[in-house]
Amino acid sequence: MGSITLKQVTKSFGEVNVIPPLDLEINDGEFVVFVGPSGCGKSTLLRLIAGLEDVTSGHIEIDGNDATMVPPAKRGLAMVFQSYALYPHMSVRKNIAFPMKMAGVPQAEQEKRIANAAKVLNLSDYLDRRPGQLSGGQRQRVAIGRAIVREPEAFLFDEPLSNLDAALRVNMRLEISELHNTLETTMIYVTHDQVEAMTMADKIVVLHAGHIEQVGSPLELYNNPRNKFVAGFIGSPKMNFVEGAEAAGHDAHTIGVRPEHIALSTTEGRWKGTVGVAEHLGSDTFLHVHAPGVADPLTVRATGEFNVRHGDTVYCTPDPAKIHRFDAQGLRLT
Repeated sequence: MGSITLKQVTKSFGEVNVIPPLDLEINDGEFVVFVGPSGCGKSTLLRLIAGLEDVTSGHIEIDGNDATMVPPAKRGLAMVFQSYALYPHMSVRKNIAFPMKMAGVPQAEQEKRIANAAKVLNLSDYLDRRPGQLSGGQRQRVAIGRAIVREPEAFLFDEPLSNLDAALRVNMRLEISELHNTLETTMIYVTHDQVEAMTMADKIVVLHAGHIEQVGSPLELYNNPRNKFVAGFIGSPKMNFVEGAEAAGHDAHTIGVRPEHIALSTTEGRWKGTVGVAEHLGSDTFLHVHAPGVADPLTVRATGEFNVRHGDTVYCTPDPAKIHRFDAQGLRLT
């Protein structure tokens, strides 16, 4: 079991209120991602769950038991940090074994757990090496292995891929997702990268200034954002926003439309514009189009074969069924 419930949890540092009263339910076996911009409180929230920070008020329950005052080592949780936090003078085997040694796990059981974790993480051939002899991705897998052998109720990941290059980030995303499928254990994952959130999560928690803006599956948030903040944060490239007369024509203060929901033509359409930058990515081309009456350039997704260049004239037409409407406060209009 690995259910976690937060009830009216708050956190203040002196006079600064970082987490206003917050409620959240994390179900057993879920992969939950906390996502939001820097400073939104997502890492603080994770540390409150781990017990590395004390709550100012409210309660944290783990498997239905009040864990608010329970020390970190007794919460049954294992945390993986972005810095790996490995002991450089120890072998991979000893790094993985360290938490078990400190907990007094018998040697035979240690060896069994190490072998199982190494097999799952493809580390069996590296157990006698030291961290300095490993790649960044391998070091991160060792840190995850050290968490696995503790057999926790839940895993807590604090931006674990931020120190890796782009290719390794993609590989490790897949490996952590596969790990979740194998272990079927609750995982809470903090990131500022909404692509990681969209590709890995069962449930996304979008945070902004300590508030939960929306909770839901990746597609729920993508297709039905509760407000303009969520709409603009979830999705890559970002949603286009248009205000003024064009939005007023849709009985809204602001309308939003995603790049893939705008049709392109070189002959006719709703917005006539000029191509500023064309990003050719192979299968896709992203055009940044300057249109009169639209404050910011429109980002439009086209097929890779759509051959236009800087300065060309194009016509952009949003799909009426895919337009999102927001009021002056940024709340979604139904």
